[in-house]
Amino acid sequence: MQIKNDTDGMALALEWAAKGMYITAPNPRVGCVIVRDGEVIGAGHTQPAGQAHAEIQALRDAAARGKDVRGATAYVTLEPCSHYGRTPPCSNALVEAGLKRVVAAMGDPNPLVAGRGMAQLQAAGIETASGVLADAAHELNIGFFSRMRRGRPWVRLKTAASLDGMTALENGESQWITGPQARADGHAWRARACVILTGIGTVKADDPQLTVRGIDMPAVEDHAPRQPRRVIVASRLEIDPGARILQGEPCWIVAAVADPGKEAGLRAAGHEVIFLPNAAGKVDLAALMLELGRREINEVHVEAGSKLNASLVREGCVDELLVYLAPSLIGVGQGMFALPALDRLADRIALRFHAVTQVGSDLRILARIMKTEIKTEN
Repeated sequence: MQIKNDTDGMALALEWAAKGMYITAPNPRVGCVIVRDGEVIGAGHTQPAGQAHAEIQALRDAAARGKDVRGATAYVTLEPCSHYGRTPPCSNALVEAGLKRVVAAMGDPNPLVAGRGMAQLQAAGIETASGVLADAAHELNIGFFSRMRRGRPWVRLKTAASLDGMTALENGESQWITGPQARADGHAWRARACVILTGIGTVKADDPQLTVRGIDMPAVEDHAPRQPRRVIVASRLEIDPGARILQGEPCWIVAAVADPGKEAGLRAAGHEVIFLPNAAGKVDLAALMLELGRREINEVHVEAGSKLNASLVREGCVDELLVYLAPSLIGVGQGMFALPALDRLADRIALRFHAVTQVGSDLRILARIMKTEIKTEN
């Protein structure tokens, strides 16, 4: 592939970054390509936490090809790190490699970096530039940016409904409102999240597994698909020990009212119980989001019922709605959000359509709640 300009170089680096979609958390998904005279001589993406970052992978790839990177340009989708964390600084490696120029899509919001990576490169005489395809780079790591800037993950609430907004019949029947392509697409959104969050109502009504299934994972060397952590909001720990969601990998169960017997049983089965009560004796959802941020969770994928959906929205915990609309009408049924009636239209929750895509016979709508939307910063 011939790289003609910075946009071409960064577009390819973003393709490489996307190859790490399911494996890099809690680190950002970063891609790097090294170019000389329009030729790509090295490329790579960030590996699982504790392993090589994108820049190191690209340098290794160039060495494996027998290419000399001195005097070349590196395109990186995020500012190279400049601190010692689980791995050494990438900025050091780029300086030592003798690169002539480094182009970053955008700065790293991590306070441990925040411009220091680019400054180190400049101090070593390397030409730098940033802001190339910044919006695309931001979208790829929207959860990482949220956690670094707000101390909480990006929360995406998924629901599937008929065109008149019903998620199930009045008697609860809901399988299947949307088609197979939409359901498969929903699993891909599950897969990119760090956490899948639901409520005890959904666990009781549907007995879901809430695991990622049927995803055609990209080639990421020998790494198996990572299953997101499952988090259950159960104020009184009223969960059946035989529930399918409790099978397999351990869950985090968030409660508000202590029950030593139930708590001991859940912990004996390997699950963690987290107490975050609010003044009303329910789970403090805002505190939960901060706790998930403290645990290095970048993206939360919510699949819950109308009551928890409404509580999350009402308490300002949701950033984005992922809505699948089927070309059908149900009439009286169960809705997406059990929100209270408004007295004034001016009090409605304002959204902005971010993307609308047809998936099979259904529509996929990404709509962002405007008051919590994160702004892109180069």
